[in-house]
Amino acid sequence: MRRPASLALRLTGFIGIAITLVLLAFGWVIGRSVENHFAEQDAGELRALAQAVQQSLAAASSDGDIEVLQRSLAASLAGHHGMFLYVAGADGQTLFSSPGPDLTAIARSIPPAPRIETDALRVWQDPPRTLRGIILRMGPNASSAKQPFLVVLATAIDFHLHYLTDFRRTLWIMALGAIALTIVAVWLAVHHGHAPLRRITAQVQRITSDQLHVRLSPETVPIELTELATSFNNMLGRLEDAFHRLSNFSADIAHELRTPVTNLMTQTQVALSSARSIDEYREILYSNLEEYERMAQMIGDMLFLAQADNGLLKPSLANVDLAAEVRTLFDYFEAWAEERGVALALKGAPANVPGDRLMLRRALSNLLSNAIRHTPSDQAVQVRLETCTDGTRVVVDNPGKEIPPQHLPRLFDRFYRVDSSRYRQGDGAGLGLAIVKAIVDAHGGTVTAISTNGRTQFQITLPNTATPSTVPRG
Repeated sequence: MRRPASLALRLTGFIGIAITLVLLAFGWVIGRSVENHFAEQDAGELRALAQAVQQSLAAASSDGDIEVLQRSLAASLAGHHGMFLYVAGADGQTLFSSPGPDLTAIARSIPPAPRIETDALRVWQDPPRTLRGIILRMGPNASSAKQPFLVVLATAIDFHLHYLTDFRRTLWIMALGAIALTIVAVWLAVHHGHAPLRRITAQVQRITSDQLHVRLSPETVPIELTELATSFNNMLGRLEDAFHRLSNFSADIAHELRTPVTNLMTQTQVALSSARSIDEYREILYSNLEEYERMAQMIGDMLFLAQADNGLLKPSLANVDLAAEVRTLFDYFEAWAEERGVALALKGAPANVPGDRLMLRRALSNLLSNAIRHTPSDQAVQVRLETCTDGTRVVVDNPGKEIPPQHLPRLFDRFYRVDSSRYRQGDGAGLGLAIVKAIVDAHGGTVTAISTNGRTQFQITLPNTATPSTVPRG
């Protein structure tokens, strides 16, 4: 893929082309204006000569003397430097021709014009001269309809052409110089204008993995870059949070695995320190089996969450009866709940939602076991099914010690525990609520935690509509 041109080059090119076109158009307009000015000037002089010729022709028609007419026409040229006159009669015979270029051929090749206008003037070459003139028909007087005389009026425009040539040369040299200076000025301006970008780049290059707390200052950059700086700061914030979570996650994994491995090593060393009976070896193996099961459960949970992180957690949708699932879980936890003196209650109307039955059962099981564990004896865990505007809500409510507000936003983080001392006392590895959130997210729902007035609630909201169900699992 071809690399795009630099911003400085593109801006300089675009602005340079625009300025070049403007200056060229401006120079062309000035050249045309000067040229029209000279044409108007020549037309004025030709009108003055035409007026004198008209007077001579009018006087000649009364006298009828050709020589008098020729002298009068020659006199009309007095004071008109560089102008030429040719007059022919109605029969085409030449009556007068001023010294200089022969205008006979012009008189025969160009049709007469009604009046002297700039647009009607013609330019022709008569080496070494260049002439601008017009052919008119003139009568004995201006009001006569009869026009017996053919008159050619011309003026040499070599001086004007030389002036225009020099003017255009000077004008284009100035325009090219202005274009070159403008392009240089634009490039310097663009280079200077990109200085904030270079400063931001230098700041970004200094940010390393241990400096993710560094932020750009949007107040110190141009207003056009404020949004960029803000977006970059937001990205750094997300990276810092993800990096922090990843670091904690790695530390938590090492911590969670180190404890059972240490227990296994210790028990094995104790078993090998002296001869044991078969029952003692069997007891040690049972103890080791519990640690293996704990590690296997934790590894399985971590693989499940890894699938959720990579978008591989695809629910197999089916019509799930939430009330039936809750009653099934009540039967499963009944013995444990009775042992702890905790009652289980289900309230609300039956509710069906599209979802993965096994996934939803696992999420509800995690919430229910968590609620039973933290419910005091002689109290009850209550599960309510409610219909809300967003779909169906499942509320797992239990009395007990409140969770401080600062812990609520992080309850669904992996390995997060409100009280770390509970570990190794049957509270699990701290992945249960993270799995609940992953399952609910995969179903397009939401899960929240509320702890107030001596009660804690986990609310799962599941949409009533979903993508078409696939083959049900299990």
